[in-house]
Amino acid sequence: MTDISRRKSDHLRIVTEGRGEQHRLNSGFDQVRFLHQALPELDMAAIDCGTRFLGRDLGAPLLISAMTGGPDEAERINLHIAEACAHHRIALSVGSQRIAVEAGGNGGLGASLRARAPDIPILGNIGAVQLNYGFDLAQVQRAVDMIGADALILHLNPLQEAIQDGGDRDFSGLLARIEALAAALPVPLGVKEVGAGLSAPLARRLLEAGVAILDVAGVGGTSWARVEAERGPDRLRALAAPFHDWGIPTTDALRAIAPMMGGGQILIGSGGVRHGLDAARAIRLGADLAGQAARALPAARDSAEALAEHLSDVIAQLRIAMFCTGSADLAALRRAPLLEAGPGGQWSQASGMETGGAGL
Repeated sequence: MTDISRRKSDHLRIVTEGRGEQHRLNSGFDQVRFLHQALPELDMAAIDCGTRFLGRDLGAPLLISAMTGGPDEAERINLHIAEACAHHRIALSVGSQRIAVEAGGNGGLGASLRARAPDIPILGNIGAVQLNYGFDLAQVQRAVDMIGADALILHLNPLQEAIQDGGDRDFSGLLARIEALAAALPVPLGVKEVGAGLSAPLARRLLEAGVAILDVAGVGGTSWARVEAERGPDRLRALAAPFHDWGIPTTDALRAIAPMMGGGQILIGSGGVRHGLDAARAIRLGADLAGQAARALPAARDSAEALAEHLSDVIAQLRIAMFCTGSADLAALRRAPLLEAGPGGQWSQASGMETGGAGL
């Protein structure tokens, strides 16, 4: 097993064991409270939580976010995810394809993935910093072709690379390379953080550079500073400790970025999405899709059936939130009234805050 493969396997184990979670700072989802509608005036069976993404119909506005790519276990996990996502018609974003591209194989990220999920959006994934370490258009295109991807996501992870032993830390000039790739790649290009969030100024620069998909991936879920520290000696753990909760909470990132999204641009809310109610909250704050990774990983490691059952629960929770806010579809959910926190911990009806996704 190569050093990179061993690191990826360690990542899966640490995240599954819950040793990469952030503790001191959360996503902010619990502070997003819907105004309950005791008389929703709709039939729950008639609620439509479907949407379109990258030209494909989805059964729910959900994405299983990047979490695998490279370890021996990858092929089994990815096929479980593909089957479960195909069953529910939700989107799939694979983990880093760096090893597969560099090794000339597929590392569990090959044609079998698209064969198991022929009709759902599949997103490829490469670390953006690899554009400074020899990855060119041909290699990025190979990442797209090997899984028949509908789009490619570049992940940004400066904190993880800064803490990781031997991390790739030259992020200079990356925006220009991202802009050139967005213009040359035949599929839409996206950018995501890996758990520290995207800021509004960076989001604006990325959109101006031609990036079509943004995934805020904010604080509240997995802390990759903590994950990397868990792999290392005590000195590395002490070095990383102040940064376990570094970054922008997911809800803050969504509120800041949603208003700048234009037609055809897609905003994904991930980072601490625990269940279907959090997915509803992300949609309400302007996300087009809600992404989940660590919370789905234990089921994904088990079987496609276990993951499908987990996703059934997430979708059911989303539908309950829609029912109890009187939202017949996602457009209505984006207008659902919210409560706002007042002095003394009291909650009152918010005054007409309206943010919504840009549309797909």
